[in-house]
Amino acid sequence: QVQLVESGGGLVQAGGFLRLSCAASGSTFSINAMDWYRQAPGKQRELVAGISSGGNTNYADSVKGRFTISRDNAKNTVYLQINSLKYEDTAVYYCNVRRRVAANFYDYWGQGTQVTVSS
Repeated sequence: QVQLVESGGGLVQAGGFLRLSCAASGSTFSINAMDWYRQAPGKQRELVAGISSGGNTNYADSVKGRFTISRDNAKNTVYLQINSLKYEDTAVYYCNVRRRVAANFYDYWGQGTQVTVSS
C-alpha cells in the first residue's frame, strides 16, 4: 500500500502562485508515474500534469507554460509549481501515483488539496 499526503493548497489572488506537494509513504519502492489531477465543481476530474520515473513530463494544454511538475525520488515526493494562477484553476487538486508490481499496476490517490483563486 501507498499513502499520499498532499499540502500547499490555499486561497490566492489571480496572478499569484502556489506550490503543491505530495509525499508518498509505505510501499514506495516500485512507484512509477506520479501525476496531478484536478476537479472543479460540477466537472470531471482531469489530468493536469504527469512525470515518469525517468523524469519525462506531460501537461494539459490549459496549463502549459504555467504549471511545472517535478519529483524528488529520494523523498518520494512530487511537486506542482503553479504560476500565473487563473480563476479557472480553482479546483481540488489530487495526487496520483502508479505502482508497478510484476505485470500489474496499482493506482493510489491522495485526499486532495483545495486551490481557490480569487478574481
